[in-house]
Amino acid sequence: MGSILCEHCTAACCRYLAIPLDKPAGARDYDDMRWYLMHEKVLVFVEDGDWFIQFHTACKNLGADNLCGVYETRPEICREYEAKDCDYTGGNYGYDHFFTHPKQIEEFYTERTGKKLGAPKPPTRRPRRKGAGKAAPQKV
Repeated sequence: MGSILCEHCTAACCRYLAIPLDKPAGARDYDDMRWYLMHEKVLVFVEDGDWFIQFHTACKNLGADNLCGVYETRPEICREYEAKDCDYTGGNYGYDHFFTHPKQIEEFYTERTGKKLGAPKPPTRRPRRKGAGKAAPQKV
């Protein structure tokens, strides 16, 4: 291995982005996550109690040589990234939970609540209004 780790890197950290999510509070939040996971190249994970959605998509500034095309003016988030967190070194992320498929979220929700996620809800009937269905009085 050379003296600079980046010389050997495949730029794994530049091939995805992870965005924080609000911690799910109910069935709708879990169902939304189920929908996210129905899309290609999307996953959801929990790390240190925080929820994230991750999209596998390469940075537009990543060169064919796996080097940053805007290195000198790269965003602050890139500058803060440290070698100890490097994806190339295969670090252990210590995920609390890692979801790649909608079924995993369904099972997670069921384990926690005892309820089934994604089951169709029976149609609700609105109560009839007083006098509904009766003919209006005729004026004479």
